[in-house]
Amino acid sequence: MSKTTVWKIVAAAVIVLGGIVSLLLLRGEEAVGPDGGKLVWKFSVWGPQRAFTRSVEEAKTLWEAAGDGRFELQVHYGSALSPEKENLDSIKLGLIEGAYVCIGYGPNKTPLAQVLELPFLLTQDMRVNARVIDAVMQHPLVEEELRTRWNAKYLFPAVTGVYEFMGNRRVANVADLKGVRVRISGANATVLEQFGAVPTLVTAPEAYTALERGTIDLTGFPWTDSFGAFRLHEVSSYAILGISLGGFACVTLVSLDAWNRLPEDLRAMLPQVREQSMRASFDAYDAGDREWLPVFEKKLEIVRFAPGEREKMVAVAHPMWTEWAAQQEARGLAGSEIMRFTQDQVAKFRAAL
Repeated sequence: MSKTTVWKIVAAAVIVLGGIVSLLLLRGEEAVGPDGGKLVWKFSVWGPQRAFTRSVEEAKTLWEAAGDGRFELQVHYGSALSPEKENLDSIKLGLIEGAYVCIGYGPNKTPLAQVLELPFLLTQDMRVNARVIDAVMQHPLVEEELRTRWNAKYLFPAVTGVYEFMGNRRVANVADLKGVRVRISGANATVLEQFGAVPTLVTAPEAYTALERGTIDLTGFPWTDSFGAFRLHEVSSYAILGISLGGFACVTLVSLDAWNRLPEDLRAMLPQVREQSMRASFDAYDAGDREWLPVFEKKLEIVRFAPGEREKMVAVAHPMWTEWAAQQEARGLAGSEIMRFTQDQVAKFRAAL
């Protein structure tokens, strides 16, 4: 073999090796080895820092401290890495290591997890709902759904407060919903439609402009912090309290590849990280109430939706639970099992908390 041929082979090998290294660096997938190389997760969140993002920020603090330079969790806000409706796709494609995923943003992507979006199945208590979501997402069938469809693993809830409404239509009873254009998703939208509302799926970052331009009348958001974080009170006249939709679930997911690369001692921390992340989120929402309630009370008319009016909506929602389970069974999925499990968890945590 001539010297020229040898040098060509060496040069080609260097180019290929350089390309591989560059790709790994761009994707934040440096291997953790004996030389102390750092593993980096790029994590996508929409909107600004707020109570909603507190869980992943707490996880970042805990894992990075324990990793002692071996691991970095880079949280990117404002959908900088991936549009919020496409986060699952981005995880599967390996474009990002992890993201917040709201089940309602992709209703057909995770059919069994969709049970958490059923209207009024969850409660009017944020803490109960977070525990229920956590339990359901750890159910083996839901874990399998994430693994086989999306190469993804569940970590912990992206805790949301109970959904209330803010905007420019005064709604004090179900009759007032007629003709109201409202930002809402999933089966919750179906319930509101039964009373004449006109639902539309507007993502959280789009809500301010939609209210300002009048393309929607009301938006449903976690009370109170998310309304304040997205400044919706600036373009609203009313806050409607008491509808208290609980059927919204957002969770923290990472790719299985990224999870399997995480050092074993950091993977073993997941139960601790999960618990502390939830507790940090609860505290952040409580702090948000203290900050935003005085602002809203000064700026807006607070409208109380009567409990009896809410019960009319609950009555419409109940048959949807059985219908949903039957639809999943018809698709060959264990809808009835997941429904029973979810209801059992609601009863368990409602009694405990």
